[in-house]
Amino acid sequence: QVQLVESGGGLVQAGGSLRLSCAASGRTFSRYAVGWFRQAPGKEREFVAAIAISGTSTYYTDSVKGRFTISRDNAKNMVYLQMNSLKPEDTAVYYCAADRDRSWSTSRSVYDYDYWGQGTQVTVSS
Repeated sequence: QVQLVESGGGLVQAGGSLRLSCAASGRTFSRYAVGWFRQAPGKEREFVAAIAISGTSTYYTDSVKGRFTISRDNAKNMVYLQMNSLKPEDTAVYYCAADRDRSWSTSRSVYDYDYWGQGTQVTVSS
């Protein structure tokens, strides 16, 4: 069993930066691909970024490419999402999730992820 806890959200002006953290419990976490998703009010949860266990294989949705960076520290059971040049449309609750069926590849589908955190709110003001 893996438990995930996100932190680092908050209120920031457009153009600013935030760094989200995802802390995981469980020794198997380092074997799982991890993704970040977000959900804005009235919208479906959408994929943001994912990282395989190597840490070098990453994948981003087009709207955040060049602005967001996902990384992980397997020794610390941590995954991060560095968000720069934030825009009002990035406002959402951000979730990290772990995919126990994937290690060296990643998925953008919410249905492929088995463990989820409670989410952290990110609000970008214009």
